[in-house]
Amino acid sequence: MSIKLIIWDFDGTILDTEKAIVYAKQETMRQLGLPVADERACADTIGLSSRIGFGQMYPELTEEMLDKCVVNYRANFDKAKFEMPPTLFPGVTRVLGELKEKGIVLTIATSRNRKSLLDFLERYDLREYFSYLLAAEDTVKLKPNPDPVLRTMKDVGIGVNETIVIGDMPYDIQMGKNAGVCTIGVTYGNASREKLAEAGADYIIDTIGEIMDKIDLR
Repeated sequence: MSIKLIIWDFDGTILDTEKAIVYAKQETMRQLGLPVADERACADTIGLSSRIGFGQMYPELTEEMLDKCVVNYRANFDKAKFEMPPTLFPGVTRVLGELKEKGIVLTIATSRNRKSLLDFLERYDLREYFSYLLAAEDTVKLKPNPDPVLRTMKDVGIGVNETIVIGDMPYDIQMGKNAGVCTIGVTYGNASREKLAEAGADYIIDTIGEIMDKIDLR
């Protein structure tokens, strides 16, 4: 299979944001009087929108309370990203550069809001690598729904057999599988090899550099 399009997850695949996200979620829980979930439970919702993530952890919450969770979480994350700055995973810039040089179309499909995504891309000098971005507000159907992948393929004009999704969470893999494309799960992010395998990942890798060995770049 010759790949022309790679759709990347962002958090946990390109940028290590786990500490800041977990802190922001737990601080939000404390502020709103919710039982504070442990780090693992918080990390398991990374990749989902903040609203969906809180709703998954606290299914009894009203819509009004979920709105408060989102507002508080975003404020707490904006603070945390400076106090515990996220870092690029090793090899990210090198691999993105090599893929771009080979003519591969690189895009992002994330549940992070567009402003936050763009801020991170600019701060870490990553914007030049990606020709298309799909953020939380760009579709009402988020991961694991296939819509982000289907919309990306339609907009860039590349089909199922030439597309691959790369992500660190089962939601990323399920999104790709639901869209009928090949998927790669990365173990260096927020989910285990076992969870990625259960989600149906076609390939599982431990370092970003292994991507070059898994796909046909001709």
